[in-house]
Order: sequence, then C-alpha cells, then structure tokens
Amino acid sequence: MRFSKIIFFIVLVLACLPSFSQSAKQQQLEEERQRLRQEIAEMKKLRANNKVKERSVLDEVESIGSQISTRQNLIKITNQQANLLSREINTNFKKIDSYRKELNVLREDYAKMVAKSYKSKSHQSRIMFLLSSSNFMQAYKRLQYMKQYNEHRKEQAEKIESSTKELQQLNSALSKQKSDKQKLIDENREAQESLKKEKKQQQVLMATIRKKQGVYTRQIKKKQQQASAIDKAIEKLIKEAIAKANKKAGKKVTKKGSATTFALTAEAKKLADNFTSNKGRLPWPVGTGKVTKKFGRQPHPTLPNIQINSSGVEIETRAGERARAIFEGEVIAIQKLKGAGRLVQIRHGNYITTYYNVENITVKEGQKVATKEAIGEVRTNPTTGRAIMKFLIYQNAKRLNPQTWIYKM
Repeated sequence: MRFSKIIFFIVLVLACLPSFSQSAKQQQLEEERQRLRQEIAEMKKLRANNKVKERSVLDEVESIGSQISTRQNLIKITNQQANLLSREINTNFKKIDSYRKELNVLREDYAKMVAKSYKSKSHQSRIMFLLSSSNFMQAYKRLQYMKQYNEHRKEQAEKIESSTKELQQLNSALSKQKSDKQKLIDENREAQESLKKEKKQQQVLMATIRKKQGVYTRQIKKKQQQASAIDKAIEKLIKEAIAKANKKAGKKVTKKGSATTFALTAEAKKLADNFTSNKGRLPWPVGTGKVTKKFGRQPHPTLPNIQINSSGVEIETRAGERARAIFEGEVIAIQKLKGAGRLVQIRHGNYITTYYNVENITVKEGQKVATKEAIGEVRTNPTTGRAIMKFLIYQNAKRLNPQTWIYKM
C-alpha cells in the first residue's frame, strides 16, 4: 500500500511540472502584455498632446506607424496568452479526470472496508476473535492487524477528503482560466478594431504623401544631410576628447583630432570593463519612452524606397522627461550643435555615451555622475510638440548599436 502511495505521489508531481512551466510563461507574457498596453497608452497621450501642434504629415505617419507596430505586438502576445491558457485548461481537464478516477477507487475501497467493519463491529466479536487465538503470538498479531485496519480506514477517509478538496480547487482554477481566456479574446477583438482604424488613418495620410512624393523625398534627404553633419560634429568632439585625455596621460599625439583610441589608466580600464560586463543590462537614458528610429541603415518608415542611416537611436518620450546617465562616468563635453539642441557626452573608460536634444542641463564638464543620475531634460520641439532625444554609444571612435547595450531596447 505504501509503495502505491509513493508511485501516486511521483505521478502527481510529474503531472504538475508542465503547469509550473506554463505558469511562469504565462506570467512572462502577462508582463509583456502590460508593458505593450502601457506603451500604447503613452503613445496615445503623446499624439493627443501633439494634435494642437502643427505637425507634418511625415511625423503623423511615423507616429501612427509606430503605434500600429506596437498594437500588432500586443495582439500577438495576447494570442499567445490565450493559446497557453487553452493548453492549461486541457491539462486541468486531464488532471480532473485523473482525480475523479482516483477518488472513485478510494471510495470503493472505503465502502468495502466500512461494510467489512460493519459485519464485525460488535465488541464481543472482536474479543472472541482475540480469544480464539491458539497462542499468545497469534493473539498479538490479530491485535496488531485490528489496529492497522483501523489506521488504514482513517487514512482512506483522510485521503478521500484531501482528494475532494484538490478536485474542488482544480474546478475553481478551471473556471477562472476560462474567464481569463474570454477576457483575452474580448480584449483582442477590441485591439483588432483599433488596429483597423489606425491602418485606415495611415492609408489616408500615405495617399497624401504619394501625391507630393517629390516634396517629401526632398524633406527627408535634407533631414538626413542635417543628421550627417551632426554625426560628424559628434565624432570630431570624440576624437578631440581622446586626444586631450591621451595628452594628459602622457601619450604622444602626432596630429590633433587624429587619435582614435583612449590610453587607459588602471582606474579607467576597470570602469570600461564594468561597462562591458553590463552589456544588454544598462538602463534606458530616459525613465519612459519608445524607440522611434533604430540604429543603422534602414528604409525610411514612410517612404521605404528611400534609405536612411542612424548613428544611434531616437527615443520619443513625454514633455519634461529627464535625461539620465546610463552608467557612472565623467562629463567630458556640453555643446550646442546646430539642429541638435544641446548635447552632453559622458566618458566611461574607453566608452562615450552621447545624449542630444537636451535642455536645462544640470551637470557640468569634469563632473562625475552616477548611474541613472539626471543630466538634464529632453527638449520638446515647440512646433511639433514632440520630445525626442538621440542617444549614441561609442567605444573609442567606433560607433556601437545602443540596442544591444540597453536593457530590452
């Protein structure tokens, strides 16, 4: 009997393992779903605030396109959650069936024991059972048997009660899972309707752009030229910073602005190593925001036949949002660049992070800053009403992709 209980317990544990795994996955999906919902809510606020501003058609299309992309991800995650819940519901059905079968077996065994006990329940028959023993040893064994039989009855009754409670809990969990699944289905239906409306708005705006494609193409190319000029100015600042640091460290510099690698002190090397070891886990340069332009060469989000190049990432955030250092380091430059607002550069060993389109700067050159320390405020464009900061990471004079360094960017 003990062996069969052990087997039953092992089978029960093995049956529960997939549900533990599914629960962890469900929690992960729910966290991602809530994050996407929050992101959509933030984008709605940004667009609502910007409606009173004079926004270009290109800005509007980009904004709607970003919202459509996020909503599609939300629908995908919600579908995954609903499918996972379906699997959990099926698993629960199988568990309930298994419990019911086990409960029926227990009840049948218990009924037989009760019937057998009832037939020999009289106190006199028990005494006669003991007295009829041929010797003391047989009487002792019979007494032990009666004791074990009573304990077994008690165990069976407790097991029936426990199995009944587990069955009730499973039924309750199943009911909740069905309700949760229906909520997800309803939410997805609403998301699909919102997606249709947003795509329709996008199509109307795209039709306007196609009518004046030449005008918008020239606008995009002009913006790209401005961005390239800003990139060159940033790279010049970085090379000057390297040359200045190397001169201070006693390293010979042959030509001003030609240095491309920092000469690291032991302290600077340690800081650089710490920065490297945190790759993929560094905090965002703003408390809340969304990447509106990724790193590298890519098709323009509005006119895909035009290629654009981004030296960093562009992050749209709320008006008044604080810009913050992604890692401890030293402020090496605060500059005003044409078309970029003000810029802050922070050195982390042989790494440099650049934050531009920043105003109300709260740090100064030479100042040591801590991770997540506020360095200023993301500037809000008075014409478009959008607060967008460009963020770059360099290792020495080499441009890096911030999305591989910042956590979940």
